[in-house]
Amino acid sequence: MNTLQQNWLDLPILLSWHLLLSLFAIATAAVLAFGLTLAADGNPRLKTFSLTISSIVQTIPALALLALMVPLLGGAIGFLPAYLALTAYAVLPMLQNSITGISETDPRLVDAARGLGMSEKQVLFKVRFPLAFPVILAGLRTATVWTVGMTTLATAVGASGLGVYIFTGLQTRNHTTTLFGCFFAAALSVVLDQILRMAEHAVRSRRRKLAGFAFAILAVLLVSAAAGVFWPASNELARERYEPVAMQETDTDEAGLPLSGQQFTTGSKSYVESYILGEMLALHLEAAGATIDNRPSMGSTILFDALRQNKVDTYVDFSGTIWATLMKREDPATRLQTRIEVASYLLREHGVTVVGPLGFENNYALSMTSEKASQLGIRSISDLAGLRLTIGGDPEIFGRPEWGRLRELYGLELLSTRAMQAIYMFDAVRNDQVDVIIAYSTDGRLADSNLLILEDSLRGFPPYDALILVSPSASENPALIRVLSELVNRISDDDMRRANRLVEVDRLPPRAAAERLLEFIR
Repeated sequence: MNTLQQNWLDLPILLSWHLLLSLFAIATAAVLAFGLTLAADGNPRLKTFSLTISSIVQTIPALALLALMVPLLGGAIGFLPAYLALTAYAVLPMLQNSITGISETDPRLVDAARGLGMSEKQVLFKVRFPLAFPVILAGLRTATVWTVGMTTLATAVGASGLGVYIFTGLQTRNHTTTLFGCFFAAALSVVLDQILRMAEHAVRSRRRKLAGFAFAILAVLLVSAAAGVFWPASNELARERYEPVAMQETDTDEAGLPLSGQQFTTGSKSYVESYILGEMLALHLEAAGATIDNRPSMGSTILFDALRQNKVDTYVDFSGTIWATLMKREDPATRLQTRIEVASYLLREHGVTVVGPLGFENNYALSMTSEKASQLGIRSISDLAGLRLTIGGDPEIFGRPEWGRLRELYGLELLSTRAMQAIYMFDAVRNDQVDVIIAYSTDGRLADSNLLILEDSLRGFPPYDALILVSPSASENPALIRVLSELVNRISDDDMRRANRLVEVDRLPPRAAAERLLEFIR
């Protein structure tokens, strides 16, 4: 199945989630904005305070606000943190328009209403509010377009939606998938905006039937989105993605499969190899009879927090990441010692079980073009000491303790860093936009890029064995542990490099690469 076909199969459930999340956030924000407007009417201090707070929320980057919601909600992922963050973002335009519309009602009309004997409450709801309603609807339209667009970012906290296409497409350089997600996100914004435009026009022209028709369409969209998410039959197409591999795995009927009737959540981070490994776990568990909810493109710390909070059942992480980021260890250790201490730490501190290593190690590797390395006489990382060069790497690495230790160990203080997504690093070093990159040892592009991997003679980076992690509650499921154990020590460095190459060079979707990876190890 090609990428476009799979995108169409996934569209109903992803579009439904995107629409449901957007509409719930917009509706809640509208209630909050209108309630604050009524409370602030005649109260200048409350008016100033509410506008200031909502403006401050707007200054926080959307992705940061989404990420902050996860720890604030005790590690919750998915719909709830995304819903609250999007609601907070949507309040400002509606609040501004509501306050402006009601405050700037023609004073002559207000005085006339009072002259007719109306109370202040009657003046508000029978004069000022109806006159301000078109302005309020204009704010609602602005908030709707913003919210639908920002909902694509909710994928980072485990929420389903059209952002799955965009994150995956950007990280895998699959422009078809990226444009597919962008098109439907834009189309959804346009449709909702035009419905609200119809309602605004109906209000201005006082055509009640047209206004009722517009809001009826919104109600139908909301019900359709809810049906697409919660009606079991609507998820069948999404589950079909795993059926071909599952059928190849066994001839046993579904009732005889070890995980038949059980449901698990897998996850992955926002880079190619993690996408592939997340899909591989999902495919392997599906083949054992399980129903899988796969959450791709999650933030690194968000994904681990979700695992220890039992929001995600299993995913693949790396021993070096846990060693440096969670354990705050900087001392060098062997691969075996690192694995043992990491497994002991995770079980003791978080109740997380390490099923075992997949068999390959994906370490950080400083690389540069062979031509430039030859010109500067560089063969190892130590040769970079004292040189004023530019080094590129993913945004996460430069904030991690491994980079601080490496820089201090080798005396790399003069290197200037340039953060970029991993998919762009190879182009950047080939085009002399950076001099050195921090690549991954299992990257499928290394062999095709004429790059020299610099020797890490002082072992600045810890070992990075790929480990299968299982949440505390899922660890109590012996059948799940047995099925996952079938993958232990089955994937070599070459196997993983070939799978990565299928996505990075041959432009196959991660799901197809995961299927091929399972074929490699059978």
